[in-house]
Amino acid sequence: MNRQHDGEVRGKTILFLSHREQQCGVYQFGLNIAKALESSKVFQFIFEKCSGASEYHDIVRRTQPAGIIYNYHPSTMPWLRNNILKLKNIPNIGITHEVTQRDADLATNHFFDYHIAPDPTLVLKNPIVFKTGRLVLSYQNEQNISSIPTIGSFGFGTPGKGFDKLVSTVQEEFDEAIVKLHIPFATFGDADGISARKIATQCQLLVRKPGIKLIVDHDFMDDDQVLDFLAANTLNAFLYEENNGRGISSVIDYALAVKRPIAITRSNMFRHITDTRPSICIENRTLKEIIADGVEPLSSYVREWCTENLLWDYERIVQTVLERRLPTRPSLLRRMVRKITRRRTRQNGKTDRWGAGSSRAKTARSNTLRTETYRPSFQTAGFNRILDNAARELYHPAIEFLFEAVPEMMKRKIPAANIQQAFVFDTVVRLNAGATNSKLLCVGSFEDTAAASLKEVGFRLEEVDPLLNYDLETFCARPTTQKGSYNIVFSTSVIEHVRNDERFISLIGELLAPGGVAILTCDYNNAYIPGDRIPQEDFRFYTQRDLKNRLLSHVPECLLVDQPHWDCDNPDFVYAGCRYTFATIVFRKKKI
Repeated sequence: MNRQHDGEVRGKTILFLSHREQQCGVYQFGLNIAKALESSKVFQFIFEKCSGASEYHDIVRRTQPAGIIYNYHPSTMPWLRNNILKLKNIPNIGITHEVTQRDADLATNHFFDYHIAPDPTLVLKNPIVFKTGRLVLSYQNEQNISSIPTIGSFGFGTPGKGFDKLVSTVQEEFDEAIVKLHIPFATFGDADGISARKIATQCQLLVRKPGIKLIVDHDFMDDDQVLDFLAANTLNAFLYEENNGRGISSVIDYALAVKRPIAITRSNMFRHITDTRPSICIENRTLKEIIADGVEPLSSYVREWCTENLLWDYERIVQTVLERRLPTRPSLLRRMVRKITRRRTRQNGKTDRWGAGSSRAKTARSNTLRTETYRPSFQTAGFNRILDNAARELYHPAIEFLFEAVPEMMKRKIPAANIQQAFVFDTVVRLNAGATNSKLLCVGSFEDTAAASLKEVGFRLEEVDPLLNYDLETFCARPTTQKGSYNIVFSTSVIEHVRNDERFISLIGELLAPGGVAILTCDYNNAYIPGDRIPQEDFRFYTQRDLKNRLLSHVPECLLVDQPHWDCDNPDFVYAGCRYTFATIVFRKKKI
């Protein structure tokens, strides 16, 4: 936030408005958000329940808010109309529960001035749409687990929840097990409980094995009771149908809190966790396998979606709105969009020689890709080097592997530029060999095939990208970001798109743990002079002076990992009418 606005914004009242009916997922979601906001030291968030226009006006007069956040759904607030919102000269921010990428892209300020989407998977293209992470409640699990496998699930009795599928799946895998279903009545959609009871009866009729016991209850539980229910299970499973066009389900927020294994289907409502590795999807793994993996695959979500980060997200959103300016797109976002979405070049209907010409590239990605399926074969190759045609020959196996790991994403790339991602992928694998529990960070991860391929082979990494979450400066300011903790930070073809590249590389140095390594690639032409023609999305080409002197001077606690070889008299890459090449800069933070 700009300093001149700090006094104007700090301490202002922000009204958080919801409906009254508690047996509703929207209400419970909003209530938990409101509780998290109570601890704000920047704003005074006030939670109020409202049932109509007259009450709304009374609340606004009484609280005199600087802004209003609406825990909104058309079914729960049918009385809220455009003419009511526009009566007040107050910024109105609506939480969009049933949000899709298309909804976010097309959102306007006709109703709400701004929108908050609690969907970590959104790509941020619309300047009036903000997004937040989820909220995983703090919970100390002290429940004992039965010696008999106990599989639990919960949710209102609306269609598509897959309770019947869960009963059938458990019977396929177990001869003895307990299935516990909590299916309360929903104020909106199943107030009389007809659907909930019908589902319970259908599930009971599916039980065939004498060792399978089904327990169903319909009594509404508060948050603590739901968490205790989930905590007592061996596994919690949610086998929803596809549900395209729906928002993210909140059941996962609760299930993550109790630190028990989770099984899901590849439903669109679980899109924020379907890429978990090892997989927690029953299309890929059995319930027994998911149970055996424990909760470690879920640990990153619990850390990321904590109360501190959510509060910080909301404070940033409100600050932006109250300053009466649209959220600015960072230079990285503005300049990267064109490049990362360019389609792959083809010549006479055939793939370019640096593309997917091999049979491996034409093979669909296997669901069993693992780290051991790729081995760096260039143990003597230098790290600080030029990525030219000679490098493309050397790293051709890595390029082929990227096509196997993420074929659709690779199809969208300029073939001759794939050498950068191949180098980064190979170098991360090479430097991480034999390491356990390494902490990895990718800066500029949207559409980055190196990051995507690393995840495919089992690496766990954090991702930073303005299209997905934050720019690097903002990420470093997050409450839970731990500077000096990352073993590897990598960034493929990003730094040339950043206006303040000295600050950028300084932050990377701050994030590295002692002995940690940074791996970057950049657009390079040693003959470049400021003012020369460059691609529109670049701020500069890099020269040896930039890499050896200017940038490294901003990470004084770091040294290049080897002797650099950045000589290149004849650049062999052409883009946007400019001839240049790619260079790498790999440095290590000194150990204490």
